[in-house]
Amino acid sequence: MNRLLRNPLPAVGRALGRRRIVMRIAPLVIALERLVRRISRGRHGVLDVAGLPSLELTVLGRKSGVPRTVSLLYVPEGPDDILLVGSNWGRPQHPSWSANLDAADHAEVHSRGERFKVRVRRLSGTERKWAWERAIERWPGYVMEQNMVPERPFRLFELTRI
Repeated sequence: MNRLLRNPLPAVGRALGRRRIVMRIAPLVIALERLVRRISRGRHGVLDVAGLPSLELTVLGRKSGVPRTVSLLYVPEGPDDILLVGSNWGRPQHPSWSANLDAADHAEVHSRGERFKVRVRRLSGTERKWAWERAIERWPGYVMEQNMVPERPFRLFELTRI
């Protein structure tokens, strides 16, 4: 009975995430995500509806000092930790949010109606390797995105709730 009640959308989302067409429609998905988040006051997004974990990240701009907010897919790492992958949908350049996050010690997360501060740490070496394995287990589409830009290793960040 429990199987019948499970949301099938996360598996569908992960399967779709392995297809290049998703990279082409990324701007539409991003716009729709922003709209749904605005309407729901940050409680829900399109990715949430699909059963995929998403959040809004607010971090100060590294040059401007102005708070910047972006909606992102994330990998849950227990009750207090979040893993973020700077894939930028397989585009050649790093996403701007990852450069801002790389320059920050702290940021703010808004997820499921809750807003909280996090400590930021960019992962490298063995920690990055293990985090990458967990990330692709959760979202296999990252492999395709990385293959699209093999010369640009994705930045991986661990956010820890304060």
